[in-house]
Amino acid sequence: MSDLAIRVENLSKQYTLVATRFHHDTLREMLAHGLRSLFSRNGLRSSVHGLRSSVPGQPSTLWALNDVSFEVRHGEVLGIIGRNGAGKSTLLKILSRIVEPTCGRAEILGRVGSLLEVGTGFDRELTGRENIYLNGAMLGMKKAEIDRKFDEIVEFSGMDKFIDTPVKRYSSGMYVRLAFGVAAHLEPEILIVDEVLAVGDAAFQKKCLGKMEEVSKGGRTVLFVSHNMAAIENLCRKAILLDAGAILLQGDPSQLINRYLREGVPSSLEGTGLADRKDRAGSGAIRLTSFHVEDPQGNRLAAARSGMDIVLVFGFRCRDEENPKKVDIGFSIGDGSNQLLFVLYSSYVRQTFESVPPTGEFRCSVQRLPLCPGRYRVGARLTIGGEEVDWPQNGIGYLEVENGDFYGTGNKGFEGSTPFLVSGKWSVR
Repeated sequence: MSDLAIRVENLSKQYTLVATRFHHDTLREMLAHGLRSLFSRNGLRSSVHGLRSSVPGQPSTLWALNDVSFEVRHGEVLGIIGRNGAGKSTLLKILSRIVEPTCGRAEILGRVGSLLEVGTGFDRELTGRENIYLNGAMLGMKKAEIDRKFDEIVEFSGMDKFIDTPVKRYSSGMYVRLAFGVAAHLEPEILIVDEVLAVGDAAFQKKCLGKMEEVSKGGRTVLFVSHNMAAIENLCRKAILLDAGAILLQGDPSQLINRYLREGVPSSLEGTGLADRKDRAGSGAIRLTSFHVEDPQGNRLAAARSGMDIVLVFGFRCRDEENPKKVDIGFSIGDGSNQLLFVLYSSYVRQTFESVPPTGEFRCSVQRLPLCPGRYRVGARLTIGGEEVDWPQNGIGYLEVENGDFYGTGNKGFEGSTPFLVSGKWSVR
């Protein structure tokens, strides 16, 4: 008997996109347009009025997946990473038999339990209890088998108080709790989990990760899509990096994560280059010209990880006649609402520069980055002897932060509620 659980060969999925100038402002317009289309197909003149004309454009195609091939063995946990639009969810939908591929084949050797979009596989009109039995039946289980697992599912999900409530009244977090309990406990040979775990709280996410590890040790296979790089690294022994629908790399998760962090959206602000921007204050004796983020080995990063050592790099150029002395550079980090989180000037750590070259880089090493995942705005300011020299008013770039093992324990802390992670040593007397 083959030890393969999944074999994917040259799998591709193409979507056809049709441009249209029709725009639905309201639900009523959308329904009216649908009715008009139906009448037109039957050779009838539409009696619906007040609609703007729809002029189809030339159709275009999008390859959501393009010639993807890989194998997964029984008992393996395969991590799948990639930026939004890389094709991760499309791949899982094909493997879950929700979407048909355009070409290629996917061989699934075992019973599949999937946890994709919130609520997938649930009938909204049924209660939580009824949905457990419905999902078990869909997996081919007998009622007696589901009965044996029922209490375990309810206890794991913590949904005992709401198990007889119709799931249409559940919050997204309640959906995920019950859906994961069902998917993990009804004994599928292959468990497919998308990023939906991000909906749950930190404690429940940790519980789910532990369950996936338990499932894999029991000889079952797990496919896990996540932006939580620490979870991918800790849980998986093999990973796939998708980019624009194709496999960029597959193999060791740590190597793939490093590649993922180095590529993608640049850290500089979009639009006019920093050197040419006019939204700045100061004498201009030195001008900031660029900004990016590196790892300690000098590799440029599109994103960093919580707890990672990073280097912030600020390119600069001096005016020809200037020979600046006592240069002080500072940077700031702000959140998405432009709330200032912290500021660090070189003078704070007694590193005012007595001289700088005509062109070069100011480099600030930050150890164990203490930020939770998110996108942070970076500002910078230069002074000479206390006089303002350059201060771009609208910031100079972004710092993208992904999940990382800040504490070295696999615990993500109070993530999502605060922007900072703080470490300390505890004792009792």
